[in-house]
Amino acid sequence: MEEKTITLINQIAQLEVLADAIESLSAEWEIPMSISLNLNLVLEELVTNIIFYGYEDADEHKILIHLSFTANILHVRIEDDAKEFNPLLQSEPDVSAPIETREIGGLGIHFVRKIMDDMEYQRIDNTNVLKLRKKIT
Repeated sequence: MEEKTITLINQIAQLEVLADAIESLSAEWEIPMSISLNLNLVLEELVTNIIFYGYEDADEHKILIHLSFTANILHVRIEDDAKEFNPLLQSEPDVSAPIETREIGGLGIHFVRKIMDDMEYQRIDNTNVLKLRKKIT
């Protein structure tokens, strides 16, 4: 099993670095374009949340994204030293409600849940560790 790590810093301009890395990795591992686009959407959402909401200082922080592909399963592990945030505890938004009455936010995590097959969260030594899996058929 080969693993690749994408190291980002907590700046929004890093989303371009992320997109380029996902595109390159998808070509190398022959991941279908539809899965690659969904993976980029998921990671962009999660990294954006970390950057905008995770840090209470203006210091530079690393965000590590570990990816591996084995037995037709794409494994993703995101590690950051942001404040503790467990996306699994977020309630599902009511997507059937009229748009005028919906609460702002929450759709990004909803998309992550719908796109990925499995999610696990742990807080280890002041680090958020989010594990995602996607079966590729």
